[in-house]
Amino acid sequence: MEPLVSVIVPTYNRGEIVCRAIDNLFQQTYRNFEVIIVDDGSTDDTQSRLQQYADRIRVITQENRGPAVARNRGARVARGEIIAFQDSDDLWDPTKLARQVALLEMDRSIPCCLCNVLLKVIDGKEFTSFDLSLVHPEHEEGVWLNVSEVLASRFLMFNQAVAIRREAFERLGGFDEKLKYLEDYDLPLRLSLQGPWALIRKPLVIYGKDSPFSFSQAALKDPIVLKHCELEICGRMLTTTKGQKEWASFRKHLKRRMGVFARELWAIELARKRIWGAQAASKTLMTVERCLRAGLRRSPWFPRAVTIPLRDHRRAQQTTFAAESL
Repeated sequence: MEPLVSVIVPTYNRGEIVCRAIDNLFQQTYRNFEVIIVDDGSTDDTQSRLQQYADRIRVITQENRGPAVARNRGARVARGEIIAFQDSDDLWDPTKLARQVALLEMDRSIPCCLCNVLLKVIDGKEFTSFDLSLVHPEHEEGVWLNVSEVLASRFLMFNQAVAIRREAFERLGGFDEKLKYLEDYDLPLRLSLQGPWALIRKPLVIYGKDSPFSFSQAALKDPIVLKHCELEICGRMLTTTKGQKEWASFRKHLKRRMGVFARELWAIELARKRIWGAQAASKTLMTVERCLRAGLRRSPWFPRAVTIPLRDHRRAQQTTFAAESL
């Protein structure tokens, strides 16, 4: 029997846009899913617009507390064994759930499946989240072996692109509701320690840019708090993996990234000081950091995503299990 998938859509003052997202969800070729809309305190006509779907969707309402709280709230009432998150201004390819569920069903040891995201098209060429994060899988579908090392060195779009086993999500405690920003970086970092992920190279999500309520844009306008969130997340991960030899490479990349965040925070704070030359010095420091980052990305020390076909991963697991049974 096909597993039930719970699709959770947090929304805030996006009445017209969220209806477009819901209509798009019902175009999925995979049919065994439920749609849970979490209205995070909307003051527009969201509620009246949602009435047209009647019992085809489940609607949860709450006071405005942010996307992390909304997603966790949806997960708590979800009935599916697999959870997927959709942002109200994004769209999915009709085959997204079918392809992700198929991979997860083929290997029960994998905690989640991540697909690519189409960000925009420039002169006929697609620009994707994998391009932005320099993740270039060798295979169209496969198993990503070094998730932790890659995520320790850069951000990768996660929420709208993932299908995650409910047991894995609950084991990690869901999204951190105390973080003002980057809960969608914190959770995948923690999830990366749970084992390899399934990966789909094709963009199965179309990223929406037409919303005036973009939370990512709000974060960029609040750089000091954003940097503190980045430092807190990295610091906690270093504490979690302290003394564990198997995460030595992960910790090395995370420490390097934490150093970058600390220097960027210093430069941002310097620019706000009312002293002669502070802004010029800040711009110089940020330029140096960008050059160093560009150099690192071209160096052999920058981790590339390592993927293998799913069949090879299953064969290796079976070999390991047989060896351990002797």
